[in-house]
Amino acid sequence: MNILIVRNDKLGDFITALPACYILKQHIPDCHITVLISPINQSIAQACNFIDDILLDTGQSTTMLAKELRQGGFDISFTLFSNTRVAIAQWLARIPKRIAPATKLAQIFYNQRVLQRRSQVKMPEFSYNIQLIQAVFPDINTQYPQPLLQFPKQDIEETYQAFSERLNVQHPVVAFHPGFGGSSDANWNIDEYITLATSIQNLTNLDIVFSFGPGDKAFHQAFVEKRGDLQAKIYISQGSVADFARLIASFKLFISTSTGTFHLASAVGTPTMTFFADTLFASDKRWQGIGDKTLQHNYMIPQDPQARQALFETVQKNLQKLIA
Repeated sequence: MNILIVRNDKLGDFITALPACYILKQHIPDCHITVLISPINQSIAQACNFIDDILLDTGQSTTMLAKELRQGGFDISFTLFSNTRVAIAQWLARIPKRIAPATKLAQIFYNQRVLQRRSQVKMPEFSYNIQLIQAVFPDINTQYPQPLLQFPKQDIEETYQAFSERLNVQHPVVAFHPGFGGSSDANWNIDEYITLATSIQNLTNLDIVFSFGPGDKAFHQAFVEKRGDLQAKIYISQGSVADFARLIASFKLFISTSTGTFHLASAVGTPTMTFFADTLFASDKRWQGIGDKTLQHNYMIPQDPQARQALFETVQKNLQKLIA
C-alpha cells in the first residue's frame, strides 16, 4: 500500500505527526509511507526509519503539486492539517481515498472526512493526528516508543563532543532557548530569562548555555547587551534541524517557550521546562510534546501582571529544585 501523509506546516506541527507515521508503519510493515512536508522538516523526516520517502512543499503551484502527487501513485492519503491548495492538488492527483478533518472549505475535496473540532482541545494535537489514522484502521495499536526520534549513539556523542570543544563545556548542560516561534504567543522577556539563569549559575557541575536560531538575532543581541555577570555560553545553531536534535539529546534540561525546539527536545527524550500562553488553544493540553510526559514541566503564563510575577517566582524556585 502506497500511503501519503500530509503535514506541511512548521517544525513542531510535523513532530506531532510522527506518532501517526510510526503506528501506521507498524500496523502495515510493507506499506510505503511518503510525507508531504515543509523543507525545514526534511532532515527530521530523513532520520525516521518509519518514513520511506519525502515530498517537499516549496510553495509550488497547485497543478505542479498535483503532478508530483500523481507520480507518487498513492492509494490513500491522510491530511493531518489541510488547506485548500493541498486539498485540490490531491483531488486533481486522483488519489482514490483521501482522509482529512471535516473543517474549512477544503473538506469538500476529500472523500472521507473526520469530525474533530480541534479548537475544543479534547486531546493533544498528536492524538488528533492519530485519530485520523484510526478512522481507517480502527484496530491499530496507538502505542509508540519514547523517545520516538532516535539517532545512532555514536552520532550523538560526536555531535556533543564537537559542541563541548567549541564552547568549552565541561559539565551537564542546562540550555535556555528564549526565542519565539510556532504557535506560541506568550514568553518571558530576555531579562526574565537572564534572571532565571542567574538563579542557578552558582550550582556546581553545571554549564548554562543560551541557544539562538537563525531567526533569533534580536534576542541574541539583547542577551549580549543585558547578560551582565551571568556566566553563560552562547550557541548559535548551525546545520540542519536534525543536527540540533542530535545536540539537545545530550542536554540535562531544555528551557524554552512552546515552539518547535520544545517539540524537538521532547521527541529526543530530553527533559523540558516550557512556557505556554494561558489560552486553551495554545495550552499544553493541546501542544504537549510527544515524549514522556513526566519529563515535561509545563507552565501557562497569565496576562495579568501580578499573576505573571507570581508564576515567575514559582518557576524560579522549581527550576532550582529541578536541577539541584
